[in-house]
Amino acid sequence: MKLGMLTACLPDLSLEQIAAWAGDAGYEALEVAAWPRTGGRDFEAAHLPIGEFNGQVADETKALFERHRLELSALAYYENNLHPDPRRRAEIHAHLKAVIDAAAALDVPYVGTFIGRDWNRSVADNLAEGEKVFPEIVEYAGERGVSVIIENCVMEGWHPDGYPGNLAYSPELWEWMFSLGLYLNWDPSHLTWIGIDPVKTIASYADRIVHAQAKDMEIQSGAIDRYGFFGKAVRRPDPWDVGWWRYRVPGRGQVDWNAVVDALYENGFTGTLSVEHEDPVWSGTEEKVKTGLEIAHRTLRPLIVA
Repeated sequence: MKLGMLTACLPDLSLEQIAAWAGDAGYEALEVAAWPRTGGRDFEAAHLPIGEFNGQVADETKALFERHRLELSALAYYENNLHPDPRRRAEIHAHLKAVIDAAAALDVPYVGTFIGRDWNRSVADNLAEGEKVFPEIVEYAGERGVSVIIENCVMEGWHPDGYPGNLAYSPELWEWMFSLGLYLNWDPSHLTWIGIDPVKTIASYADRIVHAQAKDMEIQSGAIDRYGFFGKAVRRPDPWDVGWWRYRVPGRGQVDWNAVVDALYENGFTGTLSVEHEDPVWSGTEEKVKTGLEIAHRTLRPLIVA
């Protein structure tokens, strides 16, 4: 197992700047953000020139990682592949395929994305649509030696009422997506807030957990008694603000990282555990974000065999 980080938390830095800092900070791998641009929403970034990607860019990127003794664990483009607007969906699929092409050129085994959801339709209708959409994407990736990995983020902010906007949030839905040839970028923070014990999910799905993200979450005392499980309803100007929990860096929330890492090892996980930093306490400036990443490193490094 290697300790890595997702680059999206530092959208204003270049990949070269991030690689230099991450290597010095003791990280071993980067999960590289590969959106077409930075700034569409929080925690997305464009750290590879996907639109202009060519052999020279691939060679320069490989040399950069070699220079800083880092692995490139995955490319990250987490978007709604079932978007209700046909034009927007086509744009997402086209960029996803371009990211897959870049991963193949870089010898990167995984590209991460979301299932997503058409929030105007039922879950059953979305699953039927997903069964039409994803086999072609999986085949496209497979022909290039790449596997598509899906993060189990709920993406409640994508739904007008705060319901799941990414239909990959539970083991029941994982089994459905595995049948389509998809793999899991496993994240315990999302499981924790929806009431699923993350450690108990590892053994059953170990053969499909090929990459993992290290994000923590904190339940804010007493707040759920006002809002209920689904969160704020009357006043919710920020669709992502549920009101009773928030993301934290590993070591500042309620995930039992000792148990998580132990279970990953016990069940044969040999991939990258990649810190995904979305902690509001350690955000706002480059210095604070890097401090949050250092906290995460201090939490996880003693648990992972060098």
